[in-house]
Amino acid sequence: MLIDQNKIKMINNQAIKLGIGTNKVGGHNLFDNLKDQDGFDVVKEALDSGITMIDTAYMYGLGRSEEIIGQVIKNYPRENFKIATKAAQDPGNNLTINNDPIFLEKAVNDALSRLQTDYIDIFYIHFPDDKTPKDKAVAALNELKKAGKIRAIGLSNFSLEQIKEANKNNQVDYVEDHYNLIQRHVEREIWPYLKENEIKFVPYFPLASGLLTGKYTLDDANKFKSLNREQFEKIIQVLKGIDVIANKHDATVAQIILAWYIKNPEISAVIPGARIPSQVASNVATLKIDLSTAEYQEIDNAFKFF
Repeated sequence: MLIDQNKIKMINNQAIKLGIGTNKVGGHNLFDNLKDQDGFDVVKEALDSGITMIDTAYMYGLGRSEEIIGQVIKNYPRENFKIATKAAQDPGNNLTINNDPIFLEKAVNDALSRLQTDYIDIFYIHFPDDKTPKDKAVAALNELKKAGKIRAIGLSNFSLEQIKEANKNNQVDYVEDHYNLIQRHVEREIWPYLKENEIKFVPYFPLASGLLTGKYTLDDANKFKSLNREQFEKIIQVLKGIDVIANKHDATVAQIILAWYIKNPEISAVIPGARIPSQVASNVATLKIDLSTAEYQEIDNAFKFF
């Protein structure tokens, strides 16, 4: 049997860009009726499927997500995947946002303990506080990077001006922010600076809380109160066109949307979440999709109104 080496190379390159978000792994403070066993199974399914990025945070279950991940990864070669985690909410002060260097050092050490690992591949400051100079916070993380405790420095939910302040000494490696095909302001406001300074970008909420999965109809408008009726109707109409592309690939709308992010050169990794293992498997099936340039552009143009 002949093996298409170009196809294999394409899938391998795509796999590097597919991760998993784990706010539903142990995130009992964020979602109702979560089961820890589902969380263990989700992380195991992700690693068994070849996912190479696990994105978590202290705030996902106040450390519980990190604990579950830490227990699972003991059974896998550590070099096969990256772990990204985040902190800013201070458990010693009613979860007040804190970017103080002393707090960040403790947060890293605590995360290492919960994750049962010697290093964190990407450590993000989860949210900016209103008092700590951002370059001082990043400088503290850079010392931890030099010590080998973290391998990359990230910022999450920072404005462009805050990113610039934090990156005064060119020490920021990643930015993570709310971005998807109906939340595209980051393209205009932040991406030019990131590209100029060789900072990688990771979006969260890539499926817009499920709206971009194609499972909703016009009757569901009241479930998305951040959108007016006209916007919601436009999205539903556009998704009908995405469904046509999905049918050509024997795929779901959600998989086509994820494939668009994977093909986007400005996105370092896409991290869709999952509550149960079958959702991980569905996300991984995206790696078999090879969008044509024309299809990629058609999807991009369809959502230009955002």
